[in-house]
Amino acid sequence: MPKLLTIEPLTQAAFAPFGTVIESDPSSMRLINGGSTERFHALGRADVAGEGARVIINIFRGQPRTFPYDLTMMERHPLGSQSFSPMLGGPWLAIVATDAGGKPGVPRVFLATGSQGVNYGRNVWHHPLMAIGSVSDFLVVDRDGPGNNLEEAFYDEAFIVPSPV
Repeated sequence: MPKLLTIEPLTQAAFAPFGTVIESDPSSMRLINGGSTERFHALGRADVAGEGARVIINIFRGQPRTFPYDLTMMERHPLGSQSFSPMLGGPWLAIVATDAGGKPGVPRVFLATGSQGVNYGRNVWHHPLMAIGSVSDFLVVDRDGPGNNLEEAFYDEAFIVPSPV
């Protein structure tokens, strides 16, 4: 029987084992450009490994998922971190799992606001982009270069992600 997952709010503390939450943090704010711009500094760090690796910036356009959603797979990137930041302001889901002997463990589902991004740590199990409600664009920072930077794993039994709205 499929296992029903719960949806948690995305917070720095809850997400810390998997990476960082990218959001305006008053403690990191500094004024620049003659005081006309607030800079929220160093909210995440791109982490790439391997000869010839480089950090790249992309736009991913995610199609909205249908809920309830059967979650059957996860992926991870052993050679680089991967960040997702929504560009259109809509909520979305970040789904992660701890490593359980080379496979993903039980998934955790986080509801991100349209002003929150995430930076998945290198080698962290996560589900591909999960847009909610409408087509959504995301600014994605990740690794490019030689080497296999994608590992996929499939669950024997689906987990059910309920509707987030």
